[in-house]
Amino acid sequence: MHRFLRSVGFSRLSELDDEERLVQDVCAHSDYVKITNLDNSYSFGEYARLFGKDTGITVCGLFDREHHFHVQYYFPFYWGTCPDDLDSISVDQHLRSFSFAGACDDLRIGTTMIFYVANAAEYLESRLSGDPIFHRVYLTGLAESGTVLLPVASDHKPAEEDPERVEYRTNLFKAAQNGDEEAIENLSMEDYDLYTAISRRVKYEDIYTIVDSYFIPYGMECDLYNVMGEIEKVSSSVNPVTKEKLILLRIRTNDMPLEICINEKDLTGMPEEGRRFKGVIWLQGRIDTSSAEQAPGK
Repeated sequence: MHRFLRSVGFSRLSELDDEERLVQDVCAHSDYVKITNLDNSYSFGEYARLFGKDTGITVCGLFDREHHFHVQYYFPFYWGTCPDDLDSISVDQHLRSFSFAGACDDLRIGTTMIFYVANAAEYLESRLSGDPIFHRVYLTGLAESGTVLLPVASDHKPAEEDPERVEYRTNLFKAAQNGDEEAIENLSMEDYDLYTAISRRVKYEDIYTIVDSYFIPYGMECDLYNVMGEIEKVSSSVNPVTKEKLILLRIRTNDMPLEICINEKDLTGMPEEGRRFKGVIWLQGRIDTSSAEQAPGK
């Protein structure tokens, strides 16, 4: 049973028979179908059905020589609408199925960001034509639980309103990645100063009045993250089958836009623009295959 089914409105699904019926229903009443030929014998198929606004379930599998469909896996999804342009996105296949993980070095969070590729069939079709490099992705997160926090009063300009500061940090990270010792030393000093300031303030203040945004890996799985960010937009949707209400949030965390879907019953607090969302998410990415370009030398 997929642990994030509750995020798209299936919190009461608990029996194996219910799971099998749901998978069959998605294949029989899909809103989106994508089939990619792998070779002369097999094809990869992707069936998706919407159960609310941009949320639903995708079933993936292989067609054999007799055109029989064999389910490999399924997963809940949230199709985001806010694109994020990146330097480059690398994709690797998981070991036991035709599912994929995407990765990119994001200078805004200072680490490699890994996400679950939500449009495997489109990616496979693009890859079969060469060795493409992708630059745009629609990032979303499914949350099992979350909390709404009040905003923090601040008299400094946010990073997104200070382009010179953002550009300086970006160039500093790039220089450090290329082995520039001075850039590495400057980043180390900034980290030390930040650590010192937080250590001094945390004795007298709550940690969430000091830290207003973060994006950090969570647990053993590489595409789970603990995030906090300012809520920029709030909307809702209802799963027409279970009648469960879903809350759709667009937040900004570490100057990165991110769209999150969570079951209303799993969200503590009243979400409003300007407040903050905190929770653990499963990060998905729908790669924009139209942003692909051929790798150098191909």
